[in-house]
Amino acid sequence: MSQKEFLFQLYEAHRKNKAMPSPEVICSLITGLLQILFPQLSDKRYERMSEFEQDFANIKAELINILTDLNGALNKDVQQLADTFFTALPDIRAKLLMDAGAMMSGDPAAMSDAEVIRTYPGFYAVAVYRLAHELCHLKVPLVPRILTEHAHNRTGIDIHPGASIGDNFCIDHGTGVVIGGTAHIGNNVKIYQGVTLGALSVKKEMAATKRHPTIKDNVVIYAGATILGGKTVIGKDSVIGGNVWITKSVLPNSRVYYKGLNQEAKMAKGI
Repeated sequence: MSQKEFLFQLYEAHRKNKAMPSPEVICSLITGLLQILFPQLSDKRYERMSEFEQDFANIKAELINILTDLNGALNKDVQQLADTFFTALPDIRAKLLMDAGAMMSGDPAAMSDAEVIRTYPGFYAVAVYRLAHELCHLKVPLVPRILTEHAHNRTGIDIHPGASIGDNFCIDHGTGVVIGGTAHIGNNVKIYQGVTLGALSVKKEMAATKRHPTIKDNVVIYAGATILGGKTVIGKDSVIGGNVWITKSVLPNSRVYYKGLNQEAKMAKGI
């Protein structure tokens, strides 16, 4: 292929490419939105309510512009989608404040909720996830993944926007955490760095099935644990030790840990 033919091929690819929102614009949106939701993340100080309302309106206008670029891939009115998303913000913020509280109470080194919100990568990743998850719930394509990949790049924490995560979620440290798109996580769950909630199979034909584990309420998962499979359920009130490899369900109130060359488990009913 000549250079001229190659350039023409690239030109045709660009010409036929559908308009898509810029990742930079989407990342700018999430930064502005988080600063609106949490003054701890903003360096701006408001003197008048009208000034704050204008900034809020500008953020909504940015979302509408992004959704407009996707209009051909959406099955709802852009304005309606934006209104629905912004209506959900009070609940999302309330959940995130609970998450910040869980991280504060779960980490002896944390001095305040404000410190958690301002500095903790776990909070940032969960905050972006919860906003992206709402857009995923509204069936907005592409944007949720751009958001969570932005958080992944910034924090080292990879949470798929399709995952279902309950209240009071705590990620401590967080580097290397992976949470798959069909994972279900209950309330009051705490996980440490290097935890993987993944799939046993990555076959494309399984894309529509539940491939990632279910973590019930009040579970603690320590660093480096790998839990795989859509049928794998970690029972409530269990503790999963560091560096274990789990592909089968664990009963409630279990203690699973790695000892020497053998992984051992102490469960409510024994194994």
